[in-house]
Amino acid sequence: MDYKTDIEIAQENQMLPIFQVAEAAGIPEHYLEPYGRYKAKVDLSLLDSLADKPDGKLILVTAISPTPAGEGKTTTSVGLADAMHRIGKKVLLCLREPSLGPVFGIKGGAAGGGYAQVVPMEDINLHFTGDMHAIGAANNLLAAMLDNHIFQGNELQIDVRRITWKRCVDMNDRQLRVITDGLGGRVNGVPREDGFDITVASEIMAILCLSSSLADLKARLGRIVVGYTREDRPVTAGDLKAQGAMAALLKDALKPNLVQTLEHTPSFVHGGPFANIAHGCNSITATKTALKLADYVVTEAGFGADLGAEKFLDIKCRFGGLTPAAAVLVATVRALKHHGGVSKEHLGEENLPALKKGLPNLLHHLENLTNRYRLPVVVAINRFPQDTEAELALIREECAKLGASVALSEVWAKGSEGGVELAEAVLDAIDEKENRFSPLYGDDLSLKEKVETVACQVYGADGVDFTPAAAKELSRLETLGFGRFPVCMAKTQYSFSDDPAKLGWPKGFRITVRGAKVSAGAGFVVVLTGDIMTMPGLPKVPAAQSIDVDDTGKIIGLF
Repeated sequence: MDYKTDIEIAQENQMLPIFQVAEAAGIPEHYLEPYGRYKAKVDLSLLDSLADKPDGKLILVTAISPTPAGEGKTTTSVGLADAMHRIGKKVLLCLREPSLGPVFGIKGGAAGGGYAQVVPMEDINLHFTGDMHAIGAANNLLAAMLDNHIFQGNELQIDVRRITWKRCVDMNDRQLRVITDGLGGRVNGVPREDGFDITVASEIMAILCLSSSLADLKARLGRIVVGYTREDRPVTAGDLKAQGAMAALLKDALKPNLVQTLEHTPSFVHGGPFANIAHGCNSITATKTALKLADYVVTEAGFGADLGAEKFLDIKCRFGGLTPAAAVLVATVRALKHHGGVSKEHLGEENLPALKKGLPNLLHHLENLTNRYRLPVVVAINRFPQDTEAELALIREECAKLGASVALSEVWAKGSEGGVELAEAVLDAIDEKENRFSPLYGDDLSLKEKVETVACQVYGADGVDFTPAAAKELSRLETLGFGRFPVCMAKTQYSFSDDPAKLGWPKGFRITVRGAKVSAGAGFVVVLTGDIMTMPGLPKVPAAQSIDVDDTGKIIGLF
């Protein structure tokens, strides 16, 4: 059988006009703002019109700790939605928008793969409807207004050594991590050490994803802390009178984007924060709209369950008043063998001892979801041709000890047909298993206690070591009134620990917290652990080298 790339499969697909997709989803045409024939924004007033309708059931798709072998979480999310559609359920899919950084770097896009994709995949993975550009523009407008205020006399008495707001760009660019700007004399600003974040790590992205309305968006923008005065008073975007212009740039970006899967399942692709340095979830507006339109909504959270799922459950559900009906935990035999110490070139060989050694990674994620968050969980094995029956049987046996059902997923190769077993297992779990969901911690714990709760209960750490600077900053943030905020842990995605080399389920480790920063508009405190960075770099051979466009304008080489 000839192998086809993701983009070849997507470009051969016959998409439906977006108006037909909207009709199938129950969205009247007058709520649509088309961006060409195959994608559209949906006006926020649709959600208001559906206020009296009951919510459908929300299904969270998460995964084990990611590895170079790949887990296929987005692919599984798409395939599960298609499979539920195939067996007659009214379902919508909610995914995050890809960042150009990974698209041109090493990770790739975020539109799924094989025969389980959202389309048009080229548009989604590149400029799409311009949301990322709007977020970057709003972020950088605030930076420009901040620096201009200082240049024009600094009426607010901002301490130029304590500016916390950075510019951003949606690209992996290590050269911009630490820069010196404002050089060349007074007319060019005030010299200082500065830096860039990648756009998806910007607080503006988090605000867009957590806002429930345009008024809420504007209020959150006004609360952004950009720095501190010489008297240690927070300076906000509202103090700079920037929130109105920022909201003007973001008013269209706030509207969910409607697209479709290869099998025409309606899909909202909206918002795109990274789960290792932000909260990693699709927007509240998209999720809530989908829940009013469908009986079942499939959504994902970024990276492993210790990051994306934890933040989905402790941040997004807290702010959005959401209660998931079940969770799907995606794993592959290959990735589990990697966690067991097998090198990438030998992952296709049966190796039960290595699989058994790597299984604790899956089992600890599973235990967190079932025992910490008290959710019904289905383990989805994203199957590869090299997986043996003995390996699959071992995973089923170990998961059964924790009371979890296991389903094979072959959606990459077979589309919805390969996801029926998973879809039926999820429906059974929703109907038959007890759901007593609650967030991990309450608002009243101190910020340090919240960090320790996540680190010890979710990661399995023996404790947390706070650097003096981090401990001082967390205490100061509580004094300033931010103590009731949830914490957004910035941590490597490759390990439960803050050391990416510690695979599986490491024991006897402690988490080191080296810094903290309030995202007052988003409503959480970002806690920096280990060596995590908010601006990634490109690999030695970036994916951008393989991407091109032919003379007809057709994009090639995009995965």
